[in-house]
Amino acid sequence: MSETSTEHPLAPAWLRAPEDPAALDPAVFTSQYARDAAGCVTVDSVPVTELAERFGSPSYVVSEATFRARARSFREAFEVALRPLGVDVAVYYASKALLNTAVAGWAVAEGLNVDTASGGELAVALAAGVPGERIALHGNNKSAEELFLALRSGVGRIVVDSLAEIELLAGLAREHGLRAPVMIRVTPGVHASTHEFIATAHEDQKFGLSLTPAADGEDSPALQAVAACLDAANALELRGLHCHIGSQIFAAEGFGQAAQRVLELRETVARRWELVLPEIDLGGGHGVAYTAADSPRDVAAIAADLAPLLAAAFEASELPVPHLSFEPGRFIAGPSGCTVYTVGTVKTVTVSPGVQRRYVSVDGGMSDNARPVLYDADYTAVLANRVSEVAPVLSRVVGKHCESGDVVVKDVYLPGDVRAGDLLVVPVTGAYCWSLASNYNWLPRPGIVAVDPSGRAHEIVRRESVTDLLARDTGAPRP
Repeated sequence: MSETSTEHPLAPAWLRAPEDPAALDPAVFTSQYARDAAGCVTVDSVPVTELAERFGSPSYVVSEATFRARARSFREAFEVALRPLGVDVAVYYASKALLNTAVAGWAVAEGLNVDTASGGELAVALAAGVPGERIALHGNNKSAEELFLALRSGVGRIVVDSLAEIELLAGLAREHGLRAPVMIRVTPGVHASTHEFIATAHEDQKFGLSLTPAADGEDSPALQAVAACLDAANALELRGLHCHIGSQIFAAEGFGQAAQRVLELRETVARRWELVLPEIDLGGGHGVAYTAADSPRDVAAIAADLAPLLAAAFEASELPVPHLSFEPGRFIAGPSGCTVYTVGTVKTVTVSPGVQRRYVSVDGGMSDNARPVLYDADYTAVLANRVSEVAPVLSRVVGKHCESGDVVVKDVYLPGDVRAGDLLVVPVTGAYCWSLASNYNWLPRPGIVAVDPSGRAHEIVRRESVTDLLARDTGAPRP
């Protein structure tokens, strides 16, 4: 069987060998990518060979123009779609996807607020100059120190996740003579069609407060949380309700179902306490294309699909239309970034009689992209420093770590003459790859190189060195 066959027994059904060796699939290689006259992949006109030579390999490379354009397009799409409903929209960049001071600045410059999920993320946003009122703090297990940092920084919202946290936050606010703006995170019971570890609205998971009443007839945990916040009204200002149904979601229906259930809770609160909660946050999770198997829809289409679902829910309610907010992260950061690797060892193994797989090892792996081992995430890759006319071979791109599961790209067709020293580009690594990076096997973490709209490349997070790795090693105790 030819290696160029689309029916290779080891290849997934959707994978096809490229007909044009220079082609970059526009579904995953968005507008910042091209090939120059020498066949080298460029990011906003900067050749990746230049980036690797200047900044080392592996490197994360982020297009500032693409990040900003995607942030702006998300905000504008929801503003346009929901304006006819009388809805004011706010967008919070979910910074857990990718955060440093430069990225936070880009998001705010495009009219977004910043969502943080820890004291560290909050500190970075503040260091970037983001005003406290434009920051939200999330988390299912916030410490007293994190909550106090949020209080003294004047964050615009603290999304509370448990009854215990409400009690802790109220006590801190009273102690320091402050009043905390809070939203309650609820689990609406909507099943998102995504990986189990990134679905967050079903009942059996750690986030949020359930809408389901207790078996003994007591109020649901969500209603108990409302009561607790109102009982602490001198310390807590209850702004509204928050939900998040998961990540890598391609359709609007789940968001519509979640909105309906959260709005029903809002109605219950209004009837029982004569209180109209002014804000609803529907979270994020909008998907992107990692490979040709993914079919994400344009964000404007998703917003347009969501609008009638929300209109129906609003029409069924007697309450004023709430202020709505959304929290995209992956949608903005993911396609904005790629990773540049250098090829090392290349070997072909026989899987079964007559069936072979080629392993292409690169100078990074699960320490700079943990998503394949965590979520079975799929990626693709291209030979980036040249164009080869040699027939493509089904390949698996793997890292250099001491784990057989250290896979970067499970299945991809690469030219048969890929060799040590070649560069590979893996696209759509802007979200969660740097955030999840580790020093496994004591590999220094790559830097983040930004290409600005003028085509100038510079590090916004420097590459780690061996000195960095040893900086916290205090040595053996001395006698």
